Amino acid sequence: MYAVRCVNVRKIYKQGDEDVIGLDGVSLEVKKGGFVCLRSPSGGGKTTLLNVMGGLDRPDSGEVLVAGKRIDNLSKGQLAHIRLHQIGFVFQAYNLIPVLTARENVEFVMQVQGVQAVERRQRSTEILAEVGLAGLEDRRPAKMSGGQQQRVAVARAIVSNPAIVLADEPTANLDSRTAGHLMELFVALNENHGTTLIIATHDQMVMGYAKRLIRMLDGKLVEDIDHEAS
Repeated sequence: MYAVRCVNVRKIYKQGDEDVIGLDGVSLEVKKGGFVCLRSPSGGGKTTLLNVMGGLDRPDSGEVLVAGKRIDNLSKGQLAHIRLHQIGFVFQAYNLIPVLTARENVEFVMQVQGVQAVERRQRSTEILAEVGLAGLEDRRPAKMSGGQQQRVAVARAIVSNPAIVLADEPTANLDSRTAGHLMELFVALNENHGTTLIIATHDQMVMGYAKRLIRMLDGKLVEDIDHEAS
């Protein structure tokens, strides 16, 4: 069973009068429960591939399937529904809502999903404890460290048990100790909950945790090392 499948995906961007190839015929399958790192030089295609997998960007051609459902041909509303219920996102910049507390940030997705208040509170309390933030539920982002904010972002991404979590440079703004704690959290999520993780990164430390390492260059997959297959 595949969590994500891409078939001959191409994406071209315009920079002035020039066409820049973001993805050049990428075909890739990530099995359910996989833990994959995408690496490339800047402009190599890893973030573009992550965005296409998450329905944040639409490919010019090819097919993208998430949890067995094709998403590249969906309407904006249908894509929003898939992102809301099937995909969790962790961004380098955290993207927390500054006027909301940690708990309220985590509950926000569930509120949009229509989850009742009592269940939202219970689930947010449990997930914040799981990521090591018990006792900080009512703290706003400005009163939290970078590592704590990233943990809130992870809690928000996983609280609804999405089929897949996509993370773009999640350790870029963290010191090495905090980054290590974050990766241990990702490992626990992957091993204990079967969460499928796809992480775009430059960080060699992050790559060391992955079960599968995919290297990209100029929008192509140029190396695919699957430790589980060996």
